[in-house]
Amino acid sequence: MKILRYSLGQLQANCYFLIKENNCLIIDPADEANFILEELQRKKLKLLAMLATHGHFDHLMAVGEIQKSFNVPLYISFKDKFLINRLEKTAEYFLGYKPIILPIKKIKDLDIKNSLKIENYKLKIINTPGHTPGSVCFYFSEEKVIFTGDTLFKGAIGRDDFSYSNKNDLRKSLEQILSLPKETIIYSGHGEETVIFQEKNILNQFYF
Repeated sequence: MKILRYSLGQLQANCYFLIKENNCLIIDPADEANFILEELQRKKLKLLAMLATHGHFDHLMAVGEIQKSFNVPLYISFKDKFLINRLEKTAEYFLGYKPIILPIKKIKDLDIKNSLKIENYKLKIINTPGHTPGSVCFYFSEEKVIFTGDTLFKGAIGRDDFSYSNKNDLRKSLEQILSLPKETIIYSGHGEETVIFQEKNILNQFYF
């Protein structure tokens, strides 16, 4: 599986293309739909689905526009559906202007699944609440990679100061991620990739 990372939008959220042959999954479609669509066309990729690690606007702004060109679902935990319902308002607050965000039409719930198979892709869904109630990680055991969204970064952890965040849940989620094989590569929602063994002491930095 080939993994391409694009840091998009004003908040530089990571958007990932997961490519097998000419098939593609997108994790966290972020911003800049035109760029994403051009990349899909340029690389002659067939988009199968989009997956969201959580419901924050900077990871989802392009979804509606992409769905105009590709009739594919967005997989997300419905525990974060309240964040989807206020995408425009939240984006305007943080960005300082009112962006045009097309509605997300085709949504599938991740809460009822602990694994997912989409054609030649197999992944485990790990519920990792704390940053948001519906935060999840996508773990590909065969490839030894995990996509952690805004739960765990290189040398940092996700914010837990939102009204809907939960510090205790976040800690438990981090413990769950850090229990994975030490060579597992972490692809987060912002910044560069890291490896589980390099982040083993992250809890000591933030909780003790």
